[in-house]
Amino acid sequence: MITRTNCRPAAEHTGAVAGSGAVSALMECVDDVVARGSDRDLVDLMGALEDLKNACCAAQARAAVALREAREGAATTAAGREAAHRSVVSEVALARRESPHRARTLIGLAQALMSELPETMSALNTGRISEWRAMLVARETACLDREDRLAVDCQLAAGLAGWSDREVVARARDASYAADPGGVVEHAARAEADRRVTIRPAPACMTVVSALLPVAQGVAVHAALTREADAARSAGDARGRAQIMADTLVMRLTGQTGADAVPVEVQLVITDDALLGEADTPAHVGGFGPVPAGVARAILSRPGAEEDTRRWIRRLYVRPADGRLLAMESTRRLFPPGLRRYIAARDGGICRTPWCGAPISHADHVIPAQHGGPTTAANGQGLCRHCNQAKEAPGWRARPGPDGAVTLSAPTGHQYTSLPPPLPHESPPGSPALVPRGRAPA
Repeated sequence: MITRTNCRPAAEHTGAVAGSGAVSALMECVDDVVARGSDRDLVDLMGALEDLKNACCAAQARAAVALREAREGAATTAAGREAAHRSVVSEVALARRESPHRARTLIGLAQALMSELPETMSALNTGRISEWRAMLVARETACLDREDRLAVDCQLAAGLAGWSDREVVARARDASYAADPGGVVEHAARAEADRRVTIRPAPACMTVVSALLPVAQGVAVHAALTREADAARSAGDARGRAQIMADTLVMRLTGQTGADAVPVEVQLVITDDALLGEADTPAHVGGFGPVPAGVARAILSRPGAEEDTRRWIRRLYVRPADGRLLAMESTRRLFPPGLRRYIAARDGGICRTPWCGAPISHADHVIPAQHGGPTTAANGQGLCRHCNQAKEAPGWRARPGPDGAVTLSAPTGHQYTSLPPPLPHESPPGSPALVPRGRAPA
C-alpha cells in the first residue's frame, strides 16, 4: 500500500497546478458527455482527452527540466551535481508514479525536447503527438549533434502528427542517416556497450527473459535455437517448436541435462498447510510475486536430473492475523546474512521505494546507523542501487512505522508511505483483506 501527501498547504505552491478539484470538474464533464452525448460527441471527447493528455506530458517535461536545472545549477561540485541529478530522478519518479529507470528516460527526453527538438516539442505541447511518438523521434536522432538534430527535427515537423509509430521511426532514421551517416554508424557501434539480459514477470506464472544483443549475435542465437528445434522435431520430439527452443536455451545456459533440473536458489515463501497440500493459500516468489499453491508445490516436488539438486526449507514466522513477519534484529552495524534474507523475504525481493519495481540490491537502514538507527528488521528496508544512493542527497528523510512501513520525505516536502507486500498466510475467518503495495486503498 502506498499513500502520498504534501507537507505544504496548497497556497504555498508557486504557479497554478490543477488539483483534485480540477480533476473532479473534468470528470463531471466527461460523465455528462458519456451519459447524454451522441456518437460524434463521444468520439470528439476521446480526441480532446488525447490532446489534453499529450499536452500534459509536455507540461511535465518542462517542469522536469526546470527542476533539474535548478537543483544541478545550485551544486558547486561535480559530485554535488551527480547527487542532485539522482535526487531529481527519484523525485520525478515518485511524482509520476514511475520507476527511477523510467524517470531517467523521461528526464532525458524532456531535455532533448527542450533544447534540440523544438518542433517535436511543439507538436507534443499542442497535443498533436503522444509522448511515445516524441520518444521515438528523440531515440532515432540521438546519434546527431545539436545542429543536425535541429535540422532533422524541422524536416520531420510537417508530417509528424500524421504518421504511425513505424513511419515515425523509419522517417527519423532515414533523415538521421542522410544528415550524418558516420554518426549513425558510430552510434550503432557504441550501442553494443548497452547489451544486457533482463527478466520480468509474465502472466500465468511465467517470466520473460530478454537479451539485448548486437544484431549479428542475436540472429545467430535465434538461428541456433531454430536449428536445434527443427532437428528435434525431425527426430520425432513431440514438443512444439517453440517449447524445444525455450528448453534448449535453458539447458545450454545452465549446463543441465534437462530444463527442469536447475539447482539455483529460488526464494519461494509458502505456508506449511499449503506446502503439505492441506490449503490453497498462494505462495510468493521473491522478485516475482504470488503464485498458486499448486504451482509452488510442483516447483518443490519436481524431480531433479542432477544428484546435487537440493531443496532447502527455511522457516519464517508470521502473525496469523495479517501475515506480517515477526521481527529480527542484530547488534551489528551491517545487516548480517540472515537478517538480509529476512528483509528480502518481507519486502518481496522488490525495492521498497514506491513504484520502483527494481530488484533489491542493498539492505539499508531507514534511520541511518550514524544517526543512531538500529540494525533491526523494523529499521531495515530493501532498496535497489539507485534508490539507496539517491536518498543520500540533501533533503531526503525516512522514518519507519509499524509492520514494516516506511515513510519517505522528498526534498520538496512530499511524503510517500509504503508497506511491504502481504506474505502467504491463513487468514482467520472474517479478517479484512490486505491492500498490496503499489495499489491505493479504495
